[in-house]
Amino acid sequence: MSDKYFLDTNILVYSFDDLQPEKKEISLALIANAMRTGIGLISWQVVQEFLNVSTRKFKTPLLSGDAKIYLEQILEPLCKVYPDLGIYSSALDISSQTGYSFYDALKLAGARQGGCQILYSEDLQAGQQVGGVKIVNPFK
Repeated sequence: MSDKYFLDTNILVYSFDDLQPEKKEISLALIANAMRTGIGLISWQVVQEFLNVSTRKFKTPLLSGDAKIYLEQILEPLCKVYPDLGIYSSALDISSQTGYSFYDALKLAGARQGGCQILYSEDLQAGQQVGGVKIVNPFK
């Protein structure tokens, strides 16, 4: 695992999912590797999505204080891609070319802006290459 990679929100969510232990283990390994090596990253969009899901939709939602700790210890160090007009333009192009929703295209644009060769996601078409970023489902 030496290629730079981008983590989709679902990877972070599964790292809390005790009902799916295999996905949790894989997710925790990807996050730990990203933290240890610096080759894995996320964007501001993933931070927003994760905080929304974890504090509102988890079976036992994270309390605000716990969410802040995770934000400071995990999300902030991993967050390397921030919005600018170029990323929105790129996402529009990707959406038009692939048929992905704007928000999925925004993750691909974020991965590309972050210099990633891989986007780990369960939600997009595994094996597809978009703008130099390969989509990989880590759970298959």
